[in-house]
Amino acid sequence: MAKRTTTKPAAPKASIATIHDQKLQRGAGGELHQIAEGDTPVLTTAQGGPVADDQNSLRVGPRGPLVVDDFHFREKIFHFDHERIPERVVHARGYGAHGYFETYESLAAYTKADLFQRPGERTEAFVRFSTVAGNKGSADLARDVRGFAVKLYTQEGNWDLVGNNIPVFFIQDAIKFPDLIHAAKQEPDRAFPQAQTAHDNFWDFISLTPESMNMIMWIMSDRTIPRSFRFMEGFGVHTFRFVNAKDESTFVKFHWKPKLGLQSVAWNEAVKINGADPDFHRRDLWQAIQSGNFPEWELQVQLFDQEFADSFDFDVLDPTKIIPEEILPPQPIGRLVLDRMPDNFFAETEQVAFMTQNVPPGIDFSNDPLLQGRNFSYLDTQLKRLGGPNFTHLPINAPKCPMHTFQQDGHMAMRNPVGRTNYQPNSRNEGPRESPMQGYRHFASEEQGTKARLRPESFGDHYSQARQFYISQTGAEQRHIASALTFELAKVEALVIRERMVSHLMNIDETLATTLAQKLGFQSMPKPADAAMPTRQDLEPSPALSIVERGPKRFEGRKLGIFITDGVDVALLKGLADAIVEEKATFELIAPKVGGVTASDGTLIEAHHMIDGGPSVLFDAVAVLTSAAAIDNIVNEAAARDFVADAFQHCKFIGYDQSALPLLEKAGIAGALDEGVIMLPGEEGLASFVAELGKLRVWGREPSVKLGKASPPIA
Repeated sequence: MAKRTTTKPAAPKASIATIHDQKLQRGAGGELHQIAEGDTPVLTTAQGGPVADDQNSLRVGPRGPLVVDDFHFREKIFHFDHERIPERVVHARGYGAHGYFETYESLAAYTKADLFQRPGERTEAFVRFSTVAGNKGSADLARDVRGFAVKLYTQEGNWDLVGNNIPVFFIQDAIKFPDLIHAAKQEPDRAFPQAQTAHDNFWDFISLTPESMNMIMWIMSDRTIPRSFRFMEGFGVHTFRFVNAKDESTFVKFHWKPKLGLQSVAWNEAVKINGADPDFHRRDLWQAIQSGNFPEWELQVQLFDQEFADSFDFDVLDPTKIIPEEILPPQPIGRLVLDRMPDNFFAETEQVAFMTQNVPPGIDFSNDPLLQGRNFSYLDTQLKRLGGPNFTHLPINAPKCPMHTFQQDGHMAMRNPVGRTNYQPNSRNEGPRESPMQGYRHFASEEQGTKARLRPESFGDHYSQARQFYISQTGAEQRHIASALTFELAKVEALVIRERMVSHLMNIDETLATTLAQKLGFQSMPKPADAAMPTRQDLEPSPALSIVERGPKRFEGRKLGIFITDGVDVALLKGLADAIVEEKATFELIAPKVGGVTASDGTLIEAHHMIDGGPSVLFDAVAVLTSAAAIDNIVNEAAARDFVADAFQHCKFIGYDQSALPLLEKAGIAGALDEGVIMLPGEEGLASFVAELGKLRVWGREPSVKLGKASPPIA
């Protein structure tokens, strides 16, 4: 039998890669200890009593009834019956990881927040990524906003920066949040569609809510189908305040910038990924961290004073608006690194409770009405989900700094005040006391005005930044927005809703509106929607709003799928694998059978996937390495043809050796070869091929494979 070899890169020596393969036991102090062979712990009840038989319930005779004093069975079933907690109303589908935040330089001039005082100091962190609309069992690649929630365990209490991967939101006032989510979720009479907004209720609400138009441009863009959590931005969304030790305030907006750059997938690709691997984003984060390729983001801030706020074209308290980075460049202040997965998904990722109101001294709120409403709402949500007021006792939610309160009792209390005195003030001088110097003080802003239900006039421009976002996109990205709107509105049954949406688009970009009307089969164009303020035409494009313009320009952190067959050239395969590893990327092997292939030197090479289960949508680029002896059988494999054809349709780079040309011909792309379909050079030139992969896509190919000819104009 041939010697079994593999071209996989060696696993990192770091213990994180193997910790879950070891037998571990957590000690009383929370530390992990390895259990020696033959030293397996005894199973106990939740009360600590040792269990003799966990396979059979206690009964009268072998076929008799269960007896009521089987306390082990009662406890086991009781816990099982109650082991599910209500899922989040929004952001139910989530995945989290541990890490740390490292401060670059002291920000004492702007904020007294403890974590920003000492350069190089690290603060423990937990981050949860999520979709918004889908339930817990929905797929990862739904077109949806992604939650980007960060919990920092500072020395002055927890700071929860609860944001999204999009810097604006649908609504300007939190009172509309229940309506927005009701409209976006599955329709209540039929309970579908799941994890998507392509239905009448959502677009009916949106078409009657002009303030949503900027967000609509964002969610119909590729921002809502990210390739990975590792390749997406995060935003605090709202305007916050930094407050320094002199009680001086500076407005701040928070941005998380991925070190590996931005990247998304095509919609057709997302649909196929959901079918092939609905856990695609989860698996990607898990594999990256477990292999030692720790994801990293840089925290950047836009800092500005009241004078800038007063002079800016839009209201900084309006959560449907941004401050373009070209006007106010973000400043890097630290980095976030994720380096450890949870020991248990439920205990940590599912039970973690984020609340926008959790801020340490030195960070304060603005009067953004959406932020104000979130501060009120989140506590109610956690009480409902986690059963009572003591969810802060759960380890994932508990601060890492000392805690001293008089709070006591309640459901699931894990700690109570010690001693006789549980109130304050008291004459025994027992227990904690407030500290005017160290304690949290809100910024003393001056407020005046009539108490009434009002919307500021400065919130009234709903179209100008939507237009700015659209014209900031590349041609390919604009096509994707048009295609996304077409797909969504084509699922809407009511013609009046479609027409109303196109009337809004007329105020954003007339060409976009006309394109959509053509695709939806309108016989005539509707009039532009009434606008509280006319759309500004003088706002310049902002390249920072484009994923393609902000792309990584390198293949680091990405994955190459290499399809191999019997007879594959071992030297070529090894050279390609080495070039990929040198680029700090990864690769996986796909073969006709998962057992692997027999290479040109007679060695057996194992595959990660068989071709039916490893489609090209799972990879950022592909290579096809075959042999003259195997190609005749391969060209008749539908999955092999789809592997190549899908990669071409999705504008990916394709490398191939000479023997694979018949497969390209059978897939129908041999006559349309472009600069992205590359015959692999000799071993010496493979590094240049891998460097070319850093472009990620050949968007110039897209019109010929997807859009076809344009429709005639509508009068």
